[in-house]
Amino acid sequence: MPATLPRLPRALGLAARPLPLPPLNLLLGRLTRRLAAAHPTLLRRLGNHAASRFLIDPTDLPWVLLLHPGPATMTAHPRARPPAHEARIAGPLSAFLAMMHGAEDGDALFFSRDLTVEGDTAAVLALRNAMDDAELDLTEELAALAGPLASPLRRVLAGAERATGLQLHRAELGDLS
Repeated sequence: MPATLPRLPRALGLAARPLPLPPLNLLLGRLTRRLAAAHPTLLRRLGNHAASRFLIDPTDLPWVLLLHPGPATMTAHPRARPPAHEARIAGPLSAFLAMMHGAEDGDALFFSRDLTVEGDTAAVLALRNAMDDAELDLTEELAALAGPLASPLRRVLAGAERATGLQLHRAELGDLS
């Protein structure tokens, strides 16, 4: 595990502030439906917790995300008005991305307090285990949605990953330090 996780450049966090939520919610909805369709074991692994609402709180972004796995929805909400939820997971975006892509161990991120959990911890544990088993790759999932723009999008995301240090693709065994 690295001594410190990379941080989202402050300029990117500030640039996200004026983004209108409806287009972001369209993208998040398409991405979540794609994940549910491409990785049906995610919902099976969640079991009864698929009905839970998870508030994903990337603390370096101006909004929070509500993930509702059962109906395969994810929506962005103003940080000042978070929606009702059963569990909240908070931390820097880099911690979420590193855990999702297998670059960092979820337990280690929780014990180091890079990620904090409130509410239904059993649901959060089920979500983390389901994500681990699915071996998600955000770059490839977004590329699948991009159609003919998949190849240029992969290049843009690889460049963004190099520039920011954020983990935007599935870690290969050789990628881990």
